[in-house]
Amino acid sequence: MDFFQHQELAHRRTRRLVFYFLLAVLGIVASVYLACLLIFGPGWESLATGFRLRSFWRPDLLGYSAAGTLAVIAGGCLYKISELSTGGGVVAESLGGRLLKPNSTDLQERKLLNVVEEMSIASGVPMPKVYVLDDERGINAFASGFSSNDAAVAVTRGCMERLNRDELQGVIGHEFSHILNGDMRLNIRLMGLIFGLICLAVIGRILLRTRGRKNPLPLLGLALIIVSGFGVFFGRMIQAAVSRQREFLADASAVQFTRNPAGLSRALQKIGAVGSQLQTERAEEASHMYFSNGLRSSFLGMFATHPPLADRIRAIDPSWQGDFPAARGTASAAAATSSSPESGLISPLASAPSAPPVVVGASGLSSQSAIQNMGQPTLAQLRYAEQLRTTIPAPIQTAAREPLGATALIFALLLSDQNELRATQLAEIARRMSPDVSSEMTALAALVAGLPTKARLPLVNLAVAALREMSGEEFETFHATLRWLIESDGQIDLFEFVLEKILERNLTRHFHPGKPLVVQYYALPPLLPDLAVLFSALAHVGSSDAQATARAFRAGAAVIPAGGSGLTLLPSAQCGLAEIDRALNRLAATTPQIKKQLIAGSVQVVGADGVVQEREAELLRGIAETLDCPMPPLV
Repeated sequence: MDFFQHQELAHRRTRRLVFYFLLAVLGIVASVYLACLLIFGPGWESLATGFRLRSFWRPDLLGYSAAGTLAVIAGGCLYKISELSTGGGVVAESLGGRLLKPNSTDLQERKLLNVVEEMSIASGVPMPKVYVLDDERGINAFASGFSSNDAAVAVTRGCMERLNRDELQGVIGHEFSHILNGDMRLNIRLMGLIFGLICLAVIGRILLRTRGRKNPLPLLGLALIIVSGFGVFFGRMIQAAVSRQREFLADASAVQFTRNPAGLSRALQKIGAVGSQLQTERAEEASHMYFSNGLRSSFLGMFATHPPLADRIRAIDPSWQGDFPAARGTASAAAATSSSPESGLISPLASAPSAPPVVVGASGLSSQSAIQNMGQPTLAQLRYAEQLRTTIPAPIQTAAREPLGATALIFALLLSDQNELRATQLAEIARRMSPDVSSEMTALAALVAGLPTKARLPLVNLAVAALREMSGEEFETFHATLRWLIESDGQIDLFEFVLEKILERNLTRHFHPGKPLVVQYYALPPLLPDLAVLFSALAHVGSSDAQATARAFRAGAAVIPAGGSGLTLLPSAQCGLAEIDRALNRLAATTPQIKKQLIAGSVQVVGADGVVQEREAELLRGIAETLDCPMPPLV
């Protein structure tokens, strides 16, 4: 199952969740109506004198009770989903999470951050926020957020301290699979729906405390509490049913990612010895998000949101003998960490040569393999990320992990090679920004100039986490200066275009959240002009030879149904970056399966000549980023 099939499956699960939820709501509305009928209508008399259907039919009472019930449930759902829509960090903080500073030097925190950074580079996902639940000694973790650009990964202190690097990598790989497969959005919606059901109990408790002679409201309050209990019961059942199978899929994805089933297996075995229960009183709200069961065992496993631990272990390690070895303590884990690369002492290799083009063979880059790697990066990408991190000088890594340094780093990446223009840029940045930013940028400029080209976009993704920590005013100044810097040479090159798209998606939406993008196109015909712009631009970037350009364009068109009939190769003047931007904004509002065809066609255009140049790879990355399809590095 590829990334796009996972996205479709997530959509189907959402529809199924809504269907089950509506059934539960209908049951609750009927129960509330019955309670109101017994309290305010002739219900008791009907029961005493014999059943008469007409006595139980009060359209006016049904209307009032249904409207009130639906208003409470809908209001609660919308409130909770709106509260959680600001980003995954809200969930982590509600459970007692502490946001880790990206530049932390604590050995345990550095181990965790380095693993997350490598996963981010390998998967093509922007660096998520990382939290630690300091008061939780069990081994557990979760990922939350609406999409990859507002995701947060949280682990318990027990998880961070008791697991070695391989085991922690397995757990983080599991959580990244939830980020990539669209599970987080479903989890957030599930939290909102269950909160809406709980709101009835809140209203019931308020009514229960009302006073007065012959006051029927306490009886109604008691009825609402009972009915809410039934609603929450079915909500928990839905929560459990939605979650169980996804955990097996996430385990399988983590093993595919790390190619180290032993690491994930040992992490699960340590949970069997230490436990994964969370102590916070709000643990139940997010129980379906956890890496392992965070609650006490439920009655007959009815509400279990995770498969049995033994079943998960045997699924990835059939040779497991059934024992749970004791987890190592903090001291030994710290000792192991201090002797590993997680100490944060990265050897500066600023002079590392630029990577050669990716040679993909005479038959061209396989769109099938590229599609399979999207959302499901492999060990090759992970090893690439580990190696790439060691080629980045320590001062640059340090700068990328805090707001001021990350701001200076982004500006340094955009400085011109022309001395006169560079001097103008430096002067304008010094005028617009604080002296600290200007000084840091000047110090980083020489190191940035020596970076391999392949390190630029991964650095941007890593810097996103620190840039999110800016204040709103700092972001406005940064954004205006960034825009001026990109336009200062009178043109926008491919790297500038891709960088701006990444920052727009991950920062502009963070500081100025708007309406989520909704699907507007369910078929390709209305989008053929946009597709022609996209494939033409990729073909022109890959070659200046007319025949090679036409051949590359035809290779992409062949992936589209009916052989891409209606697609025409455009001259380069008609597919500049402004035209690409407009086309991508429309193509982003399509279904996952249409996006799959777009990416597959783009890959075929890029790989038609058997070689992927870095300019082509960067534009391909920008296309995938705009379509909300994280693309691992081509290795």
